[in-house]
Amino acid sequence: MSSDIIRGKMIREDQAASTTQETSVDYVRPVIAELIGTFCFIFSGAGSIVANQMTHGALGTLGIALAHGLGLAIMICIFGATSGAHFNPAVTIGLAVTNRIKPALALLYIIAQLVGATLSGLALRVIFPQSVWEAAKLGTPMLGTGVSFGLGVFVEALLTFFLVLAVFGTAVDERAPKIGGFGIGLTLLVSILVGGSISGASLNPARYCQLNQKNEEYC
Repeated sequence: MSSDIIRGKMIREDQAASTTQETSVDYVRPVIAELIGTFCFIFSGAGSIVANQMTHGALGTLGIALAHGLGLAIMICIFGATSGAHFNPAVTIGLAVTNRIKPALALLYIIAQLVGATLSGLALRVIFPQSVWEAAKLGTPMLGTGVSFGLGVFVEALLTFFLVLAVFGTAVDERAPKIGGFGIGLTLLVSILVGGSISGASLNPARYCQLNQKNEEYC
């Protein structure tokens, strides 16, 4: 009798350990990957805008676009196998709508992305002089001079559609060529070159979740 009790206890412990391990693989690791990947991506992209301000325009639009595109491509290559490398609430929502990610995990992804973006803003505040990051608004994309709100929203929606299309066409589709994240990164690069002077070419709601000069978070 006692041996049966011990055996049953061991089985329950094994099941509990298995459940914990599955939870770690299915939720904890991907969510942490999304947080770190979003932090690194937005830090490189927004940081290039702040650095451009500091160097009086030495980087230019091309340099900023390259920083965003290459930063995204590299992060996708690093974390793609762990979380799918969304780093963007728009991408996560698109995958959730098409039933390619569980709703609960999608929500955790979005929270992690917003936290990662906020932390990147804090890091930029620490690294760059206050006068510089305030002038650059921490690299937050802004509407171009004379651009209406409606036009800005239209351009953002159109470019975001192109980005999500690139995600599905080069990463989600199993028939896609194995080019890592560079198809997606190049799409972002081109989008910034086209729409950067119009809408700021954010293509990512998490980009607006940083800390402004008044220590207030805005998303």
